[in-house]
Amino acid sequence: MLAKLFSLPGKVALITGASRGIGRSIALAFAEAGAKLAVSSRNKRPPELEKVAEQVHAMGGEALVIPAHVGKKAEVQKLVQGTLQAFGRIDVLVNNAGANPILSSMVDLEEEAFDKVLEVNLKGAFLMSKAVAKEMIKQGGGRIINISSVSGLRARADQTGAYCISKAALNMMTQVMARELAPHNILVNAIAPGSIKTEFSRVNWTDPDRQAQRIREIELKRFGEPEEVVGLALFLATEASSFVTGEIIRVDGGQTI
Repeated sequence: MLAKLFSLPGKVALITGASRGIGRSIALAFAEAGAKLAVSSRNKRPPELEKVAEQVHAMGGEALVIPAHVGKKAEVQKLVQGTLQAFGRIDVLVNNAGANPILSSMVDLEEEAFDKVLEVNLKGAFLMSKAVAKEMIKQGGGRIINISSVSGLRARADQTGAYCISKAALNMMTQVMARELAPHNILVNAIAPGSIKTEFSRVNWTDPDRQAQRIREIELKRFGEPEEVVGLALFLATEASSFVTGEIIRVDGGQTI
């Protein structure tokens, strides 16, 4: 019974921001669970993404590489249609692509930087979810998993204000879409990681002051690893979570208790 609950044989998963960090770990776990994958990142020449596909192939799985900027409608359409052409359906969407190009207080933040953060973190998830949900409705159901952040649950004064705002909005979009799509058997949830040791969050674990501040906040007194988010992602993608929707679930080592 457990194998059936936590496996993805014959399922197709589309994962954005899959070249490294949390996205890469989720992609490899889904492949191990039996899913066919379409993996994407913004890099137009994606050697890291190709390596993920190679690892999936080495497991005996299937992986399609389609670079795309999720904040651009035309590229989103190319990504979704490419996945459908290759596999015929999309059962799981993981909106993991994220951006936080600059550290700045809100009053000093340039408009262009603010726009870039929202373009990827919020608009990108919206465009992807909208396009994929239309296909999921046709096929009778599916799962959408948004990778949010505890920064969307609690305001921070550490020059990441735009990022906090984008993730707070993503959390609300998760719950709105969960209510709208429930009649179509589409479950929409979000994972809110805390301080995870990835390249994306490098400044938080390489800058001594920022690192010390984070460690003080985390009850487990360490940064998490990308692999520690995978179990929850697998739960939300499989039959184990068949009665779960509209949730924003924290993976933060007690950071927001």
